Amino acid sequence: MHIRFTFKKVFPSVVIYLSLIAGTILFDYFLHWIDLVWIGRYFGILGTTMIGVSFLYSMKKRKMITFGHPKVMLQSHEVLGWSGALVIMVHGGIHFNALLPWSAMLSMLIVVASGLTGKLLLKEAKEELKENEQTLRSLGTPETEIEQELLSHSLLVDTMQQWRKIHMPLSIVFFGLASLHIIITLLFWRWH
Repeated sequence: MHIRFTFKKVFPSVVIYLSLIAGTILFDYFLHWIDLVWIGRYFGILGTTMIGVSFLYSMKKRKMITFGHPKVMLQSHEVLGWSGALVIMVHGGIHFNALLPWSAMLSMLIVVASGLTGKLLLKEAKEELKENEQTLRSLGTPETEIEQELLSHSLLVDTMQQWRKIHMPLSIVFFGLASLHIIITLLFWRWH
């Protein structure tokens, strides 16, 4: 079994990713146009909160929380992660004045790309398994052989889920850089 990527299958993920960048540019431009760029400073709090809430899905998968339906929480994770990233990127703007915030933002963009890639890989692997099952059934393959064949092919789905071994460390790097940025910002914030 092999994964077949076509432009048609990859295109939605590319559009989602590019819309994040385009949306950020347009939103930032709009704030400059209406002379409200100063509120972008506070978008870091909103974006961080959105991304933090999106991690309820991860907690659900690890059985740390019991409420919520996994599919709905996954969809919320995706929407809040994308929206939170957009808001944080507007917060950062296109000002190249500090290495730490830009490092955090770059790592966040890599995490978003990793998440979109993982979603695509898992979807493809599951579709391939479904196609294999339908083919075996149409050939009149006995149920026990179908189960055996699907079991061996399901290992690919498990392999596709290994992307988490990349996605999670990237998320931890983002969390660390973002936390460091937040701590330093709070220490040097002008409170008056």
